[in-house]
Amino acid sequence: MAELIQQPRLLVGEGWADYGLVDSGHGRKLERYGDYRFVRPEPQALWTPRAEGWQAHGEFVPGSDEDGGGRWQFTRPVPRDGWDLSRGEVKFTASCTPFRHLGFFPDMAPVWDWMGGMLEGKADASTLNLFGYTGVGTLSLSAHGPVTHVDASKKSVAQARANAALSGMAERPIRWIIDDAAKFAAREVRRGKRYDGIILDPPKFGRGPEGEVWRLEEHLPGLVADCRRLLDADSRFLFLTVYAVRMSSLSLAGLLDEVFADLPGVIEHGDLAVQEDGPAPDGDSGRLLPTAIFARWANCG
Repeated sequence: MAELIQQPRLLVGEGWADYGLVDSGHGRKLERYGDYRFVRPEPQALWTPRAEGWQAHGEFVPGSDEDGGGRWQFTRPVPRDGWDLSRGEVKFTASCTPFRHLGFFPDMAPVWDWMGGMLEGKADASTLNLFGYTGVGTLSLSAHGPVTHVDASKKSVAQARANAALSGMAERPIRWIIDDAAKFAAREVRRGKRYDGIILDPPKFGRGPEGEVWRLEEHLPGLVADCRRLLDADSRFLFLTVYAVRMSSLSLAGLLDEVFADLPGVIEHGDLAVQEDGPAPDGDSGRLLPTAIFARWANCG
């Protein structure tokens, strides 16, 4: 029976050559993406910025409503078609999207590393990436075996395939699927499929390619139950991240505790955070900016 670890933990991502959280505060954050710097809204940055007069190439200014609207304002030239970044062997294109993101989620970097560690020594591991977006996590997983990448957005899957080509990984055994994640997982259950690991990064609200409606609180339990049916006692992990919700990570852990009760391993939960790598007072490490909550099932065998 999987053991639930009640004490929450922190999974911290640090900057690398092509990305870093430079500073944050007053509801905003300053990040570097290769040679470019951008300011984006960050409600959890309640403190005061450590530096004054941020210099950036652009800033995303949110709309007046709560529906996530807004627009980019640029003060310096930025490549309209994006620019290439890398982390390890994975290369990908960053761009200023209408949704305030820049084409990938840098706070997921420690998750990619953790999954790789969980698959260490597992020959030809088969993994599933639901809500796979532009495929940076998929390409990281592909070093360990075949990956099934699922996203409802045709544009996101096209970008994921382009990132695979950019990384020289176009020939790796990756299935690129444009589909509603919940419907796909249910079909995989009916087909009797199994995986060694699953990552799912669902939005609070979304729509599938045929207009299917996704509401996190309503549909997540059923999706997690189907994901459990795609795993067994020889599988290694399930990693679930959730953003921008009024929910505790303990709620996610409680769901996994119920669904994974018959499997070995441990269930953990907590926060994802990114560490600032900009100027800090003497002797002080960079502040931690929380970005999401997570829960995971891990089976070290």
